[in-house]
Amino acid sequence: MSNERAKAEMADILEGVQEQMRTIARLQQERAEMMASATVRRQVTVTVNADNVVIETKFGPDIEDLTLAEIAKAVTEAAQQAAAEMARKTSQLLEPLNDQRARMPKLSDLVPGIPDISAPEPVMAPTTAPNSRVHQQDSADDLPMEFSGTVDMKPDRGGSVTDSSW
Repeated sequence: MSNERAKAEMADILEGVQEQMRTIARLQQERAEMMASATVRRQVTVTVNADNVVIETKFGPDIEDLTLAEIAKAVTEAAQQAAAEMARKTSQLLEPLNDQRARMPKLSDLVPGIPDISAPEPVMAPTTAPNSRVHQQDSADDLPMEFSGTVDMKPDRGGSVTDSSW
């Protein structure tokens, strides 16, 4: 009897996975068609696609009233705002998939004692200019990595990469 129940549970899980794949395919198509625009100073409009690639930049009729530095700053701000809007739209688009995933059993529900697998949190890229002061400040990321529970293996000989013990 339990074998029939296990087969039924596995069939339900497989149907859930297939449903997720269909949802993912549909959402990928919808996402590929999305765009977002932002306007800064009523003179600069930037449009990005779903991959946050700038696909259009428009200047208003009084753009010549701005300096080159002001135009550059406005373009950067508009692109960042459009990308933020695209992130909001993408998150909203993916809500049904996230709801579907939440209903699926975890690996530990299926196999007792096995740890669940989870994806790491995304790391956000900086939005500051490459040569800005914020970019140049030391951060924890610039510190050397430290590991616990490691063994310090000091070679008996020179220890260089040309050493034969390599």
